[in-house]
Amino acid sequence: MATLPLPTDDEEESLLLSCRYDDLDEVQGFVTTFGSDALSSVRDDNGNTVLHMTCGNGHIDVLDYLLPLVSPSILSAQNSAGSTALHWAALNQHLEVAQKLVHFTGGSRAEMIGWDEGARWLVQEMKLDETSHHDVNDSEEDGLVGTAQDVEVEIQDAAGEVAKMTISGGAST
Repeated sequence: MATLPLPTDDEEESLLLSCRYDDLDEVQGFVTTFGSDALSSVRDDNGNTVLHMTCGNGHIDVLDYLLPLVSPSILSAQNSAGSTALHWAALNQHLEVAQKLVHFTGGSRAEMIGWDEGARWLVQEMKLDETSHHDVNDSEEDGLVGTAQDVEVEIQDAAGEVAKMTISGGAST
């Protein structure tokens, strides 16, 4: 079996830009030349991976191509700011991307359950019922949250960025 060449720094940078700008042909060319194992080790100076670039920009076609090829550990890889690809997808409101990451069968679903449980705890702790309106949102939609109802949560990070997430109440579709 022939040994595949290692990508140069410029080739790795080119791959990250291809993921950022939705250039699936270039991403496929990288894999053809260097193999799929090389995908999981590529990082920029801030620790961003191919999934950070793809998910932060909402590129479903590139994500669908990459998910079966990358190491499952890359799904929970954090950049230098502590953000994962899922965080970037949520921050940029790419719901379909976030759903694909959470539901990917080879991924870190078990790790994400901890987040889901935490988010549910926060919603419960905030006591979102009719008697606890604190002028946070004077919407007519405020009220009791049913167990089968979806709840939208907004979380602000230390940099002031807001990520929105919908927590499914378990209603079957």
